[in-house]
Amino acid sequence: MARIGVTYEDVQRAIDALLAQGDAPSVQKIREILGTGSFTTISDHLRTWRQQREENRDVPPPRGMPAALQELAEALWRQAQESANEALRHYREEADRKVEEAQESVSDARRQADDARQREAALASHLSGTEQRLEALSAGLATSQAQCETLKAAENRVSTRLAEAESLLQRHRDEASRVAQEHQQAMQACEEAHREKLTQEEQRHESAETRLMTLLDQARQERLASEKAAAGREEQLERRLERQESQLQELRARLANEEKHHREVDWARRQAEALAETRQREQSVLQARIDEQKRHLEEQAERVRSLEQQLYRCLWQAPKGASEEASDSNKSAGDNRQGDPSDHRL
Repeated sequence: MARIGVTYEDVQRAIDALLAQGDAPSVQKIREILGTGSFTTISDHLRTWRQQREENRDVPPPRGMPAALQELAEALWRQAQESANEALRHYREEADRKVEEAQESVSDARRQADDARQREAALASHLSGTEQRLEALSAGLATSQAQCETLKAAENRVSTRLAEAESLLQRHRDEASRVAQEHQQAMQACEEAHREKLTQEEQRHESAETRLMTLLDQARQERLASEKAAAGREEQLERRLERQESQLQELRARLANEEKHHREVDWARRQAEALAETRQREQSVLQARIDEQKRHLEEQAERVRSLEQQLYRCLWQAPKGASEEASDSNKSAGDNRQGDPSDHRL
């Protein structure tokens, strides 16, 4: 059902009520009394009422009404006023409810506005923090790039050092092989010299065969001990060289992973430098041991020459004291072996 708008009679009753209260009629006051109606409709009806009032200003007022008609009119008027007041209360309650709803809407709008301002402040703060973090990340990225360049340069230096270490290890390996070969040749030469001399002595003195065989066995035992010691040293050198090669391979693998793990490059660099220093110390120790082995070979050659001289003296002395001198020579050779520190080292 369509809603019935405000009529002219409604506006006229509202104007009469305002005049009875002593108030000048206006659109706002009329709407407050009616509680409904658009301002345009009320304004049009108010304009029509004012025009009619101007037109009827010169018309004389009507004569007095009959009493019965006046009482009926008053009753109707009171009834109309009560109905109007009832409708007005209803309209006022609805208006108050709408005002309250409007106030609540305003409060909600204010709260939303406050929330929006708070969110805006939080977003501004978050944006500021994000910009600061971005600046810090940019600075950290620049620092990381600089560190990466430094680490690459360090890697190049370590690679150069590794190449030098490998070359030095190869030279030491060649030197150890050459020393072992020279030692083998010296031992073969000593053995051949011993055999030749023993053969000559056997031809000259058959009586000294037992003593010569004993000396030959001793020389062979010494030679075997020397060869065993040399082989053990060579094996130790080979094992150390293999361990160093294995360590070099590990270092190469670590260096290959430096670009992926740039945070660990500094530690790897220190480890590589420490390992290079350890290799240098080990190489120094190896060189010292090689020098010691050379010195030991020289001492052994000197001992062989001493034994030859003792044998020569024993063989060319008087036959009567041959057995006693052989015993003394064996005892002297045993004492020399016990007192020689190089034999203990072997």
